[in-house]
Amino acid sequence: MDDKHFADTDPTEPELVLVENVSEHSLNKEETARIARAGNVQFAVALAKGHVDPWTRSALVIYACAGVAFLCSMGNGYDGSLMTAINGMPFYEKKFNQGSLGVSTGIIFSIYTVGQMAGSLFAGPLCDKYGRRAGMFTGCLCIMLGSAIIASSEQKKQFIGGRFVLGFGIAIATIGAPTFTVECAPPQWRGRLTSLYNTGWNGGAIPAAAITLGCSKLQSDWSWRIPLILQAFPAFVVVCTVWFLPESPRWLMAHGRTEEAFAFLTKYHGNGNPNHPIVQLQIAEFRESIRTDGSDKRWWDFRALFATKNARWRSLMVVLMGLFGQMSGNGLGYFNLSIYQSLGFGKQMQFNMNLIGTCASGVTAWVAVSLEDRMPRRKVLIIGTFLCALTLALNAGFSAKWATYAAGEKNLAIGNAAVAFFFLFNVVYAFTYTPLQSLYPAECLETTTRAKGVSMKIFVISCTSFINLFCTPIAYGRIGWKYVLVFVGWDAFETVIWHFFCVETQGRTLEELDEVFSAPNPVKASIQKRKVVVNHTGDVKVVHDGA
Repeated sequence: MDDKHFADTDPTEPELVLVENVSEHSLNKEETARIARAGNVQFAVALAKGHVDPWTRSALVIYACAGVAFLCSMGNGYDGSLMTAINGMPFYEKKFNQGSLGVSTGIIFSIYTVGQMAGSLFAGPLCDKYGRRAGMFTGCLCIMLGSAIIASSEQKKQFIGGRFVLGFGIAIATIGAPTFTVECAPPQWRGRLTSLYNTGWNGGAIPAAAITLGCSKLQSDWSWRIPLILQAFPAFVVVCTVWFLPESPRWLMAHGRTEEAFAFLTKYHGNGNPNHPIVQLQIAEFRESIRTDGSDKRWWDFRALFATKNARWRSLMVVLMGLFGQMSGNGLGYFNLSIYQSLGFGKQMQFNMNLIGTCASGVTAWVAVSLEDRMPRRKVLIIGTFLCALTLALNAGFSAKWATYAAGEKNLAIGNAAVAFFFLFNVVYAFTYTPLQSLYPAECLETTTRAKGVSMKIFVISCTSFINLFCTPIAYGRIGWKYVLVFVGWDAFETVIWHFFCVETQGRTLEELDEVFSAPNPVKASIQKRKVVVNHTGDVKVVHDGA
């Protein structure tokens, strides 16, 4: 199947009659089958006519692509839950003189993010030159190496070195994975499949919490070595499977492999039909939007991220998500056990609550994933961030009351309320940010800058995570609940910023977003929609309602 075959088909005629700007009063209500609001009319038309069977063999391959990306994210989540738990294990504390909150603990935790910073500088060029699969493969090899170094540690220096290598590998894998998923997913499944990637954090955190709970009963160094060894398992699966999956069609198109890119679209997005409306729409957009001479061919060239107003708006969204996604209070999660301890809970209950809280956040994130192709990103970020501020404020209030009690005079209801609102904060954060941290930046970036843009996001995340992981054990160890107030104020600030600057991406193809970001006011352009009416005969009418 060659490019000429595709060129002979007119993508503007998806076998539907499209009538624009009719009056809503002129519609025949008896003939109307469905009314929807759409930002991209051509996409809505293609969806109305074209259906992709979710249970075909080709659809299962797309799910496998999302599954491999999910496994890449598991390593990151596993580490967060793992380090939270082993920091409270007696044999780990004895081996490395750790456990208490302070500067030394901050270094062990935060060196991981230094590795991420370093890895992010190499990941974008690697994924651009050799492909998205190569990024995931290389990153997972580094994860396996880092896990081996850490698990075999006899000295603190070796442990810290292994944490650096682990972070380096995580950065590469977590840049290749969401880029791969968002570029392979059919546009109507993009929200769910790409947001599923970042819930791999929960997919790693939950087994890590369970494994460390079980291993905490072991009376030897294996109590912390076994969980560290198992951290390499998801990466091992990726290394063994990723080369059996197809490469991103957008990467293929950007490297002049047009025939392969269009063959991918036909097979995986169009049920094998080259004339499928979704396939034809994407082919037209690929030709118009994807350059074969873009900055992705020059490993050193990051100028395309800031060269135009369009690019600067895209990069602003990426930076905001990288910054806000890590500075909304979620960094406190690394120190769950210390927070539970400060509110009067014993060691066993601390481990139990860590597992329960991780499971609750995971379930919430997966619920959000199931809704991502329907939920507007902008509203979720504004409302969710405000609720993060509110729940943390209530946690701080009850924690302040708890701190006023003398020993033996504690009111357990107050401590329970403080924990409840901390749990609720994590649930709200999981619904709001966990799916969108990977989905939103990948959507905002265009094909030739996507890998480098996601690298920029990971670099921002690493910088903010370093602050979180280095400062939190020191600050919380010295001022306790008062440190939470920092995030209350910051989340309120984030809410305002999202309101004025967040560009809506839901309901549009990746290529069509170029028009939105090129508008004089991208925020306003992104929320403008028109009513699309599909009647029983297959005609499509666009209602001009001034919206």
